[in-house]
Amino acid sequence: MNVILLRNFRENAVAMNPTTDSKFSNIGLIAKPGDSRIAPVLETLRGFLLNMGLNVHLARSAALSLGEKEYLPSKAELARVCDLTLVVGGDGSFLNAAREMAQEDTPLVGINQGRLGFLVDISPERMLEALASILQGQYIEDRRFLLEARISEDKRQLALNDVVLHKWNTARMIEFETRINGRYVDSQRSDGIIISTPTGSTAYALSGGGPLLEPSLDAIALVPICPHHLSNRPIVVHGDSAICIEASGRTDPNHLRVTCDGQSSLTLEEGEHLEVRKYPHPVRLFHPLDHDHFTLLRAKLGWGGRP
Repeated sequence: MNVILLRNFRENAVAMNPTTDSKFSNIGLIAKPGDSRIAPVLETLRGFLLNMGLNVHLARSAALSLGEKEYLPSKAELARVCDLTLVVGGDGSFLNAAREMAQEDTPLVGINQGRLGFLVDISPERMLEALASILQGQYIEDRRFLLEARISEDKRQLALNDVVLHKWNTARMIEFETRINGRYVDSQRSDGIIISTPTGSTAYALSGGGPLLEPSLDAIALVPICPHHLSNRPIVVHGDSAICIEASGRTDPNHLRVTCDGQSSLTLEEGEHLEVRKYPHPVRLFHPLDHDHFTLLRAKLGWGGRP
């Protein structure tokens, strides 16, 4: 970020300091680790919030970017202390924060310093204006559900985008059976399957040929990855469905992996299977009042241009 833009941010921070009380008093800051572009944005945000008389609490990632030594030890602890948390980075940073903070019911706001930015939808250029409105209660609240992938009591993970069962350490297809609410659906040979929330329908599931789901839908998409039979197509089921997937045929469970949001993995042992259900605690996202999902899709996916 250049010096002129940073100076304009700081001037705007003073100009937009509202005289009315904020709805929030404790604000958390989370940053994408190891990104040199983050520090000026964090510094501006922190100055803006302190100028409003608010308390600012740092996650470890934000403290490292700012050169500070004091921070809260975990994102879950940050969520317990804060009324609102700002995530500065890309969608990956947001996904990580959402999983760790979901149980605490703390709303999240995303400032985009990544590439696509479906979840971190506020640009640095307009973050102070958007944040000033949000802090005064002018926002759209958007609740997104997560999935819980469970193999055993001590092997479980959350996912905001998707749970993916995929082949591992083999060039061959894998074979597995899918059951929904205890009912047999199919057996398929493929490279795996993507179990996606509406939030994740613009991620891996989209690349795999899955449908785009409006974020408020209570639905889960199951998208096969490179299936052997072309009749294996994506299906959409109710969000309360219990999904069970088990290795079958000659597939060795050691050749399977379960990956959540592309960031954490689980292994399967002989006799184990994957269960996926909706997690009971949704993530709360705050957007500016002019936020529109379809405007975001047009911008990110290049819709509406001339052929």
